[in-house]
Amino acid sequence: MSVAMLTVSEDEADIRLDRYFRRHYPHLTQGALQKLCRTGQIRVDGKRVEASTRLAPGQSVRVPPIPVAVGPARDAPKTLDPRLAREIQGMVVYSDKQLIVLNKPSGLATQGGPGITHHVDMMLDGLREGGDPRPRLVHRIDRDTSGLLLLARTPGVAAKLAALFRGRDVKKTYWAVVVGRPDPLSGEIDQPLARLGAGPNSITIPAQRDDEDAQFARTEYEVLDSAGKKFSWLSLSPLTGRTHQLRVHCESIGTPILGDPKYGAEKAHADGFTDRLHLHARSLTLPHPAGGWLEVSAELPPHMRETFRALGFTAGSTPAPRRR
Repeated sequence: MSVAMLTVSEDEADIRLDRYFRRHYPHLTQGALQKLCRTGQIRVDGKRVEASTRLAPGQSVRVPPIPVAVGPARDAPKTLDPRLAREIQGMVVYSDKQLIVLNKPSGLATQGGPGITHHVDMMLDGLREGGDPRPRLVHRIDRDTSGLLLLARTPGVAAKLAALFRGRDVKKTYWAVVVGRPDPLSGEIDQPLARLGAGPNSITIPAQRDDEDAQFARTEYEVLDSAGKKFSWLSLSPLTGRTHQLRVHCESIGTPILGDPKYGAEKAHADGFTDRLHLHARSLTLPHPAGGWLEVSAELPPHMRETFRALGFTAGSTPAPRRR
């Protein structure tokens, strides 16, 4: 074994040294890493560093001899059922060297959980290209919600995109069919929310502003069309990212989302319509990691297209993805 010199890539810009080592040497413990830093065996551009040091592209990282048992792990593709590979490939609406955008169908979970054996995360190896890393989920949408889901092709891009979501630099627009018609026809729902319970049976509820567990939550909405006062087509833009925010906010103003299995009680279930959540992540606008902006939209799922036809709503054509 000998000393190795690694060069920080563009994809690893601003990553912490300890995370860099977890990526390249996943079996090296945090304690062992800190000891190697304290004793000067790990250096960056020849200088002593701490585990929390952030790295820049082009820097040279000195790696002392590390036992083979804790060497770099290979991110080898897993064998994936061809049927699952075709399923996830059929969801792709945009792809480039940095990211992938899917149109997830209603009823498919983003990740696994109790009783969930079929989900997007289990199929991601079907989107690998050659020896590239396994794509990573950047955010989640509810199992019952259809629409756009963003993936990163590399860990570095995943970190950049996650930061955009945390910083509210991503504009998300959802379409929903609700029971009733909001009054006024556009505005902002400013209703704090709180989680009640834990696990898969937990729910989100409206909360008072001074409640200990309350989290502020804001949603912009606009009625795009309506069938009298019975049903409305809404455009929803969440300004915060609370669990089930859009579903609870719509219920809180007296217009629950059609087919919602968890919120809205009996009012959400109307005869003559597919009894499935009518909430669709329609569009994303975000700064692209390689520069400029990306705009992507997703076609409505079949059950919402049927409801639109029945109610006379006209969605028009779906714009093609655009880089600008």
